[in-house]
Amino acid sequence: MKIYGVTGWKNAGKTGLMERLVAEITGRGLTVSTVKHAHHSFDVDQPGRDSYRHREAGASEVLLVSGNRVALMQELRGAPEPPLADLLARLTPVDLVLIEGYKREGHPKIEAWRSEAANTLIAPGDPTIRAIAADIPADVASLVNQPVLDLNDTSAIADFILHELGL
Repeated sequence: MKIYGVTGWKNAGKTGLMERLVAEITGRGLTVSTVKHAHHSFDVDQPGRDSYRHREAGASEVLLVSGNRVALMQELRGAPEPPLADLLARLTPVDLVLIEGYKREGHPKIEAWRSEAANTLIAPGDPTIRAIAADIPADVASLVNQPVLDLNDTSAIADFILHELGL
């Protein structure tokens, strides 16, 4: 499986770009899975539901299955967060795994950047960032050595990623 990341600071447009890239790339006939890193606690389950009750009772894993989807919830219960490589190994093989977040991992990435968020760029100090997707490319181009793409030109960003990966 090929992997490629979308990174950037909060409110940089990462999730919107990920969503558009998944639609664009699957529309080209490739299979795509995603990994999203969250820096905060989250819950995909709802209080009162049977699966929630199983976890609250102490289950280490709950596998929730229906005719439409399968969800495996694992409780770390104080154990360290699994490394990205271990998580990727759990995925069913696809053509491309897009990874949102994981700024410090060594896979190739595009940095999302929006002028409104007023964040500093990560790219100048990070060789894993291969390009920047910016809402105002002209504002960024003179600050980096990487290619700068239009954040709203999903097709061009997908072309860049797929070309980099030989897909």
